[in-house]
Amino acid sequence: MSQGILPFKYEEEKKDTGMTALAGLPIYLDLASVMGVHESIAKHLHIKHQGWTDKQTLMSLILLNLAGGDCVNDLVKLENDTGFCEVLRRVEQGELKRRDRREQDRRWRKEHVRTVPSPSSVFRYLSAFHDAAQEALRTESDIKAFIPVPNENLKGLSRINADMISYLQCRHPQKIATLDQDATLAATNKHSALYSYKKFKAYQPLNTWWAEQDLVLHTEFRDGNVPAGYEQLRVLKEALAMLPEGVEKVRLRSDTAGYQHDLLRYCQKGENTRFGRIEFAIGCDVTQEFKKAVLETDDKDWLPVYNDFSGMKVKTGQEWAEICFVPSAITHSKNDPVYRYLAIRESMGSMDLPGMESSQQSFPFPTMLVRSQQYKIFGMVTNMKGDGEELIHWHRKRAGKSEEAHSVMKEDLAGGQLPSNDFGENAAWWWIMILAMNLNSSMKRLALGETWITKRMKAIRFSFINIPGRIIKRSGELIIRIVKGHPTIDMFLDARSRILALAGVPFG
Repeated sequence: MSQGILPFKYEEEKKDTGMTALAGLPIYLDLASVMGVHESIAKHLHIKHQGWTDKQTLMSLILLNLAGGDCVNDLVKLENDTGFCEVLRRVEQGELKRRDRREQDRRWRKEHVRTVPSPSSVFRYLSAFHDAAQEALRTESDIKAFIPVPNENLKGLSRINADMISYLQCRHPQKIATLDQDATLAATNKHSALYSYKKFKAYQPLNTWWAEQDLVLHTEFRDGNVPAGYEQLRVLKEALAMLPEGVEKVRLRSDTAGYQHDLLRYCQKGENTRFGRIEFAIGCDVTQEFKKAVLETDDKDWLPVYNDFSGMKVKTGQEWAEICFVPSAITHSKNDPVYRYLAIRESMGSMDLPGMESSQQSFPFPTMLVRSQQYKIFGMVTNMKGDGEELIHWHRKRAGKSEEAHSVMKEDLAGGQLPSNDFGENAAWWWIMILAMNLNSSMKRLALGETWITKRMKAIRFSFINIPGRIIKRSGELIIRIVKGHPTIDMFLDARSRILALAGVPFG
């Protein structure tokens, strides 16, 4: 191509130059090794898979998520990064005995050597997480909620996650676990997917986020038609069982999906033998009973809700009040606990449009008329003491972080591109994405430092993972060389020194 209008041109290298576009990705292999992820995979998964070990396949998919791939076919791009594959082979072979290395090399013909499994091989691997017997239990009706029981392979992914969390807790101990439970819709065009409450096909995993550690403690992959709060108490119990040693107190936050009296009673009465009473703040349904209690609340009891901006309190336009409300659902027994109910209202101003009365308008949130003024109305139930406004702000922290985490799962990682029509394969894909997310969270916490905690994958990839480097072999050593003067070299060295310190090995 002549260089006229276009001032430069592209040419293919005549030979392999040993370049990689992912110079920061091998450091995740370092951290996974120190955290014992490889041993955990070998312990909890035993899938026979055409010469590939569980560790090779699972780590390839975790690395694919971190590198920015969002579908199984993107493994081809990872395989085509010859520099990174050279590093990956060295890491894998360094953990093997000589006899095992020779057996691994004999898997391939000389002209065909792979470092990561092919897409077709991975699809076959994922099929081991699907349970056809469970699928046979489904009814023909899409209305009934059905959650397949995970097979042992899916349970294995959950156990690997628990091991990762235990390691992080050991190195970054937290006595309190604030658990945010929330479901998210993963839209899909798979013909076997069911319609969600938003009238499009989706799956709807229910996730439990551990706020103090910035990671996903538990997830349950579900069909799109399964209500967010369906069997939430069971899921909470499973999440509590996954909390590692050192946690002494649990607090729960949820939206209105968690407003279930068996869940509230379980928390308040301290029925969990390990943690006892669990404090909670949960959105509650704005029923007619609730609205009646709001109407009976005197104007002088309504207090403004403020936001804090650099130490200055600014009114939000919302008001809150503690209302006298006991729902009829818990009045059948004197032994049922009584909770605090808070109401939040926000004036909607004048909503009348020409030719449309307010009474004819519908809104996606609860409203009510109070002395000729239209308000948005929200409710919250809690068993916690303290200032109501502070509890409202604490409860709202769930929404911001939970929504951000869901965005990371579906947009920054591969949770938004499900690979199969089979439920179990998609559940495994979702779990593997969670493992990648938690490995990245551990990297930020343990190796990169506090300034990286709030950074999303986009920033991590741009500043740390997607860095070009040249792979050099010299005197039996494998070296990743970064361009002179590039600031990431210091970050790489600092991160690896912290990782080696975790392993108790001096750096340098």
